[in-house]
Amino acid sequence: MNKKILILGAILGSLAVIFGAFAAHGLEKLISKEAIETFQVGVRYQMYHAIVLLFVGGTNVLKASSKKIMFYLILIGIVFFSGSIYGLSTNELTSFNFKTIGFITPIGGFLLIISWVIMLVDFVKSKA
Repeated sequence: MNKKILILGAILGSLAVIFGAFAAHGLEKLISKEAIETFQVGVRYQMYHAIVLLFVGGTNVLKASSKKIMFYLILIGIVFFSGSIYGLSTNELTSFNFKTIGFITPIGGFLLIISWVIMLVDFVKSKA
C-alpha cells in the first residue's frame, strides 16, 4: 500500500505543478483574474495533499488501515474539491455547467478534513 500512496502523491504533485503553470500561463487571457485565483486554490490544496501522501507513504507511525483509508479519502477529496474548483473557475470555457455539481466541493473538503483527523488520532494513539 505504501507504494500506491507514494505513487498517488507523486502523480497529484506533478499534476498540481502542471495545473498551476497552466493557470498562470494558459488561462490568463481566457478567464478573469478572480477565476485564476480560484483555480489556484484548487492547485494549492492538491499540492498540500500530495505532500501529505508522500509523508503517509513514507512513515511507519501510522497504522496500515489508517493509511489505506487516508489514501481513498484524499484521492476522492481532491477529485471532488480541487476538481470541482477547476471546473467552476473555468466554467465559461466549457459547454457543461459546473455549477450544477458545485455541491461536491464542500464534500471533497470534508473528506480531506477526515483524512487529517484520522492521522491525528493515529498520532495520539501512537506509542512513539
